[in-house]
Amino acid sequence: MVVGMIIRRILTAGMARSTVALVFEDDLPKKKSDLVAELAREDLDRLSIAELDARIAALEAEVERTRRKRAGAADFRNAADALFRKG
Repeated sequence: MVVGMIIRRILTAGMARSTVALVFEDDLPKKKSDLVAELAREDLDRLSIAELDARIAALEAEVERTRRKRAGAADFRNAADALFRKG
């Protein structure tokens, strides 16, 4: 689905020429919150039990990865806070 067109003037060797690029929705950067909303909107009715189990396992692995990252960030922040409190 075309969501817009970008028209850009390019100057080359003193001559101006116009170029047109079509922008497709899939090419646009996604917002972080859009990814979660996209997961929530996905039709699960078409998935088999095995596919649902695989999806659950993948999502649980991602939650665990996110928790580890958050714990590391909290440890880093606590260490930085402690360093600057001593100063």
